[in-house]
Amino acid sequence: MAPRRLGFWPRFAVVLVKPVLTVWTRRTWRGMEHLPREGGIIIVPNHISHADPLVSAHFIHDAGRWPQFLGKASVFRVPVIGWILHRCKQIPVERGSVEAARSLDKLVAALNSGGAVVIYPEGTTTREPDLWPMKGKTGAARLALATGAPVIPVAMVGPEKMFDPRTARIGLRPRTPVTVVAGPPVDLSRWAGATPTRAILEEMTDTIMLRIRDLVAEIRGGTPPPLWERPARTRTPEVTE
Repeated sequence: MAPRRLGFWPRFAVVLVKPVLTVWTRRTWRGMEHLPREGGIIIVPNHISHADPLVSAHFIHDAGRWPQFLGKASVFRVPVIGWILHRCKQIPVERGSVEAARSLDKLVAALNSGGAVVIYPEGTTTREPDLWPMKGKTGAARLALATGAPVIPVAMVGPEKMFDPRTARIGLRPRTPVTVVAGPPVDLSRWAGATPTRAILEEMTDTIMLRIRDLVAEIRGGTPPPLWERPARTRTPEVTE
């Protein structure tokens, strides 16, 4: 959904939040041309900080798209807050097998309506000690198989200076440097039309995460490590991670 077609509440959110981020950060944006102005897209950033949604939303909006994030359905049931989130085109998702399937339907509908859906494939902020990407969950891959929408990798470095998840330290220094780079769509063509088995979804997810990791390495420099593996991975429905 292009910014020019947004209603009052999304525009109000921009007026409220963007000036704060403009003062708080010194931005280096690259690769905006990889976010098409029209049509459904799946945007998959790395996740290094609780400030990531603010920074990625700023980048996506500057690229001419309106970001649609996933949020716990319980938050959408909070009076006033939930109403505003709905008006700002954000997407409630449920946990559990039946509810997760319904959430997938909502995401498919958002993409079919031309939305720019943002999914953090890692599902949470990375647990890798140096904040490199870790192995992802399969929600983005499942959605890509279901819709054929392009998957746009995005790498961010700098939001951890705004909020470091390792120390819970908030950095309020103005003009904190942040860099966001979008790459070309991840090539998932060899899986087009495949049955979404766990093996297929994990292969696709690793391909997505390795592309994100390599973009992060382009910003940070040096040789990236292998994707960090959670000590104990739980196998739960992953439609909405």
